[in-house]
Amino acid sequence: MVVAKLEKLLIPFDNIELGYADITNDIDTEKLAKLNAEFKTEGLEILDNHNAIVIEKIKNIIIELVHYDESNPLVNLSDYIAEKLHLDYGYLTNLFTKVRGETIQQYYIDHKIEKAKELIFYDEKSLTEIAEILHYSSIAHFSNQFKKITGVAPSVFKKMKTERKINIENI
Repeated sequence: MVVAKLEKLLIPFDNIELGYADITNDIDTEKLAKLNAEFKTEGLEILDNHNAIVIEKIKNIIIELVHYDESNPLVNLSDYIAEKLHLDYGYLTNLFTKVRGETIQQYYIDHKIEKAKELIFYDEKSLTEIAEILHYSSIAHFSNQFKKITGVAPSVFKKMKTERKINIENI
Protein backbone atom coordinates (compact mmCIF):
# COMPACT_ATOMS: atom_id res chain seq x y z
CA MET A 1 0.00 0.00 0.00
CA VAL A 2 2.79 2.46 0.90
CA VAL A 3 4.78 1.42 -2.17
CA ALA A 4 1.74 1.98 -4.41
CA LYS A 5 1.16 5.46 -3.00
CA LEU A 6 4.82 6.43 -3.41
CA GLU A 7 4.89 5.10 -6.97
CA LYS A 8 1.58 6.82 -7.82
CA LEU A 9 3.10 10.17 -6.85
CA LEU A 10 6.43 9.32 -8.56
CA ILE A 11 8.35 9.64 -5.30
CA PRO A 12 11.62 7.67 -5.41
CA PHE A 13 12.46 5.48 -2.42
CA ASP A 14 15.15 2.99 -1.42
CA ASN A 15 13.88 0.95 1.45
CA ILE A 16 10.48 0.06 2.86
CA GLU A 17 10.14 -1.58 6.27
CA LEU A 18 7.26 -1.92 8.69
CA GLY A 19 6.29 1.69 9.41
CA TYR A 20 9.26 3.23 7.63
CA ALA A 21 10.29 4.31 4.12
CA ASP A 22 13.54 5.91 2.95
CA ILE A 23 12.76 8.66 0.45
CA THR A 24 15.82 9.09 -1.79
CA ASN A 25 15.33 12.72 -2.85
CA ASP A 26 13.85 15.81 -1.30
CA ILE A 27 10.26 16.16 -2.41
CA ASP A 28 8.47 19.43 -2.96
CA THR A 29 5.78 20.60 -0.57
CA GLU A 30 2.99 19.89 -3.06
CA LYS A 31 3.97 16.22 -3.42
CA LEU A 32 4.48 15.95 0.33
CA ALA A 33 0.99 17.35 0.95
CA LYS A 34 -0.52 14.89 -1.57
CA LEU A 35 1.35 11.99 0.00
CA ASN A 36 0.22 13.06 3.46
CA ALA A 37 -3.41 13.25 2.25
CA GLU A 38 -3.10 9.77 0.67
CA PHE A 39 -1.69 8.34 3.91
CA LYS A 40 -4.33 9.99 6.08
CA THR A 41 -7.07 8.15 4.18
CA GLU A 42 -5.38 4.93 5.35
CA GLY A 43 -4.94 6.14 8.94
CA LEU A 44 -1.20 6.75 8.49
CA GLU A 45 0.90 9.85 8.95
CA ILE A 46 4.26 11.12 7.80
CA LEU A 47 6.85 11.64 10.50
CA ASP A 48 9.62 14.03 9.65
CA ASN A 49 10.88 14.68 13.16
CA HIS A 50 14.04 12.65 13.80
CA ASN A 51 13.07 11.74 17.37
CA ALA A 52 9.58 10.59 16.32
CA ILE A 53 11.12 8.46 13.58
CA VAL A 54 13.57 6.81 15.99
CA ILE A 55 10.76 6.10 18.49
CA GLU A 56 8.63 4.52 15.76
CA LYS A 57 11.56 2.38 14.67
CA ILE A 58 12.07 1.13 18.24
CA LYS A 59 8.37 0.34 18.58
CA ASN A 60 8.34 -1.48 15.24
CA ILE A 61 11.39 -3.56 16.16
CA ILE A 62 9.72 -4.66 19.40
CA ILE A 63 6.38 -5.38 17.74
CA GLU A 64 8.09 -7.39 15.01
CA LEU A 65 10.20 -9.29 17.54
CA VAL A 66 7.32 -10.19 19.86
CA HIS A 67 4.36 -10.61 17.53
CA TYR A 68 5.66 -11.60 14.10
CA ASP A 69 9.11 -13.16 14.30
CA GLU A 70 8.36 -16.88 14.31
CA SER A 71 11.97 -17.74 15.10
CA ASN A 72 11.90 -15.10 17.86
CA PRO A 73 15.51 -15.71 18.86
CA LEU A 74 16.60 -15.30 22.43
CA VAL A 75 18.35 -11.94 22.27
CA ASN A 76 19.60 -9.25 24.55
CA LEU A 77 17.01 -6.59 23.77
CA SER A 78 19.30 -3.61 24.27
CA ASP A 79 22.01 -5.05 22.01
CA TYR A 80 19.44 -6.12 19.43
CA ILE A 81 17.81 -2.68 19.16
CA ALA A 82 21.14 -0.81 19.20
CA GLU A 83 22.48 -3.07 16.45
CA LYS A 84 19.35 -2.75 14.31
CA LEU A 85 19.37 1.05 14.53
CA HIS A 86 23.15 1.54 14.62
CA LEU A 87 22.73 3.85 17.59
CA ASP A 88 23.87 3.78 21.23
CA TYR A 89 21.31 2.07 23.45
CA GLY A 90 21.78 4.66 26.21
CA TYR A 91 20.74 7.37 23.77
CA LEU A 92 17.79 5.27 22.56
CA THR A 93 16.47 4.42 26.00
CA ASN A 94 16.76 8.02 27.23
CA LEU A 95 14.95 9.31 24.14
CA PHE A 96 12.23 6.66 24.34
CA THR A 97 11.59 7.30 28.04
CA LYS A 98 11.57 11.07 27.55
CA VAL A 99 9.10 10.93 24.65
CA ARG A 100 6.88 7.99 25.68
CA GLY A 101 7.02 8.25 29.47
CA GLU A 102 7.92 4.55 29.76
CA THR A 103 11.11 2.59 29.25
CA ILE A 104 11.86 0.45 26.23
CA GLN A 105 11.92 -2.53 28.57
CA GLN A 106 8.42 -1.74 29.87
CA TYR A 107 7.11 -1.35 26.31
CA TYR A 108 8.68 -4.74 25.48
CA ILE A 109 7.16 -6.41 28.55
CA ASP A 110 3.73 -4.95 27.76
CA HIS A 111 3.91 -6.48 24.28
CA LYS A 112 5.09 -9.82 25.62
CA ILE A 113 2.10 -9.90 27.97
CA GLU A 114 -0.27 -8.97 25.13
CA LYS A 115 1.20 -11.84 23.11
CA ALA A 116 0.79 -14.14 26.12
CA LYS A 117 -2.87 -13.13 26.45
CA GLU A 118 -3.37 -13.88 22.76
CA LEU A 119 -1.72 -17.30 23.11
CA ILE A 120 -3.80 -18.08 26.21
CA PHE A 121 -6.95 -17.01 24.41
CA TYR A 122 -6.35 -19.41 21.52
CA ASP A 123 -5.67 -22.18 24.05
CA GLU A 124 -3.22 -24.09 21.85
CA LYS A 125 -0.23 -23.89 24.20
CA SER A 126 0.29 -24.63 27.87
CA LEU A 127 1.38 -21.81 30.16
CA THR A 128 4.84 -23.39 30.33
CA GLU A 129 5.08 -23.42 26.53
CA ILE A 130 3.95 -19.78 26.41
CA ALA A 131 6.63 -18.82 28.94
CA GLU A 132 9.23 -20.59 26.79
CA ILE A 133 8.01 -19.00 23.55
CA LEU A 134 8.29 -15.56 25.14
CA HIS A 135 11.74 -16.39 26.58
CA TYR A 136 10.92 -16.15 30.25
CA SER A 137 13.54 -17.75 32.49
CA SER A 138 10.82 -19.68 34.34
CA ILE A 139 7.08 -20.12 34.58
CA ALA A 140 7.23 -18.32 37.94
CA HIS A 141 8.87 -15.25 36.36
CA PHE A 142 6.28 -15.29 33.57
CA SER A 143 3.41 -15.64 36.06
CA ASN A 144 4.71 -12.83 38.28
CA GLN A 145 5.15 -10.46 35.35
CA PHE A 146 1.76 -11.39 33.88
CA LYS A 147 0.04 -10.74 37.21
CA LYS A 148 1.89 -7.46 37.70
CA ILE A 149 0.64 -6.18 34.32
CA THR A 150 -2.88 -7.66 34.20
CA GLY A 151 -3.74 -7.96 37.88
CA VAL A 152 -4.42 -11.71 37.59
CA ALA A 153 -2.25 -14.80 37.26
CA PRO A 154 -2.13 -16.42 33.81
CA SER A 155 -3.96 -19.50 35.15
CA VAL A 156 -6.78 -17.27 36.43
CA PHE A 157 -6.86 -15.40 33.11
CA LYS A 158 -7.12 -18.74 31.29
CA LYS A 159 -9.94 -19.85 33.60
CA MET A 160 -11.80 -16.54 33.15
CA LYS A 161 -11.55 -16.94 29.37
CA THR A 162 -12.94 -20.47 29.58
CA GLU A 163 -15.81 -19.38 31.86
CA ARG A 164 -16.73 -16.53 29.51
CA LYS A 165 -16.74 -18.96 26.59
CA ILE A 166 -19.05 -21.33 28.49
CA ASN A 167 -21.37 -18.45 29.42
CA ILE A 168 -21.52 -17.24 25.82
CA GLU A 169 -22.21 -20.75 24.53
CA ASN A 170 -25.14 -21.10 26.96
CA ILE A 171 -26.87 -17.99 25.64
